[in-house]
Amino acid sequence: MPLTQAGAGAGAGAGAATGPLAGLRVIEFLGIGPGPHCAMLLADLGAEVIRIARPGGNGWANAIMDRGRAARVVDIRSAEGRDWCRDLARHADVVIEGFRPGVMERLGLGPDALIGLNPRLVYGRITGWGQDGPLADRAGHDLDYLALSGVLAAMGRPGEPTPVPLNLIGDFGGGSMLLAFGIVAALVERQSSGKGQVVDAAIVDGVSSMMTMFTGLAEPSRWLSREQNVLAGSAPFYRTYLCRDGREIAVAPLEAQFFAVLMRQLGLEEWIPAQHDRARWGELTGRLAALFATRDMADWVAEFAQTDACVAPVLTIQEAEQHPHHLARGTFVAVGGRVQPAPAPRFSRTPGAIQPSRDAEGLAARWRASEAGSRR
Repeated sequence: MPLTQAGAGAGAGAGAATGPLAGLRVIEFLGIGPGPHCAMLLADLGAEVIRIARPGGNGWANAIMDRGRAARVVDIRSAEGRDWCRDLARHADVVIEGFRPGVMERLGLGPDALIGLNPRLVYGRITGWGQDGPLADRAGHDLDYLALSGVLAAMGRPGEPTPVPLNLIGDFGGGSMLLAFGIVAALVERQSSGKGQVVDAAIVDGVSSMMTMFTGLAEPSRWLSREQNVLAGSAPFYRTYLCRDGREIAVAPLEAQFFAVLMRQLGLEEWIPAQHDRARWGELTGRLAALFATRDMADWVAEFAQTDACVAPVLTIQEAEQHPHHLARGTFVAVGGRVQPAPAPRFSRTPGAIQPSRDAEGLAARWRASEAGSRR
């Protein structure tokens, strides 16, 4: 399928929003990272999002992640700006904010104030450390949250500094994704209680939850140490290797049957019984590194194309956009001449779509014209 909006659902120019969250009204106080991403997720699934932007922006303008919004610059430090926000909150379903604890309260825009005006309001808060605790008021970033949550210590190879991951794990995995999940859960509960509530999404909480697979295994010490964890980068069968052309290949045959396929394809059958012999991991890693360095990445892709060896090329984002699998599924779409990830996940009856930009004043006026909370 070509890279078009049609691959993700309705056309970008459609008048009415589509998706399972169509009709949901969201106020997003502009932040960075997880807050905007959460608002994007909701907008992609049909929510109407009005962004309260700060004068001068936040320095992280992003035409793709900022898609599907109506935006209005409001000085929330002014009495006029705060009044505008309070009035809008009377007619909203959800608020998203990512300031440090206490900031919104001092501005008169905290959950007590806004839920007092609109008892059905779901107030989503995203921070690194959470709304309370000794570090609640401290500055921090994704890497700090991963460090304090035990994630970094379990990653990488023994004796080497931990590789710095993209902020996908903390900001977006443990942050925006769980904030969106919490908001939707609160909306489901509201259907029976008729009441809104506060969603306190702390990245340290979310990342810790994401670690339950490892902390819950029968031998936690095995899975939480770099030396023992087969997923941390030390295992020769779960890592990347450099090819002759300097490109990389990802090798991940964790299960015995897939490891056997890899070894047979490479003519290393004698290694099949030794997959979990940690004393020999260094030797096998050397063998594989030397072998993969003899051919270009494209050659290895062709070699393993019809096998279950769990081998994949390490692609750039531009290459990923053009990969046949992503093209077939419409994983990326072109909207306004810009290729970008399509809405996810997918729905059989109510597909999401990248929404067109909207006029904030017009949308706010329509909200005010109807009774808050009457739609859901």
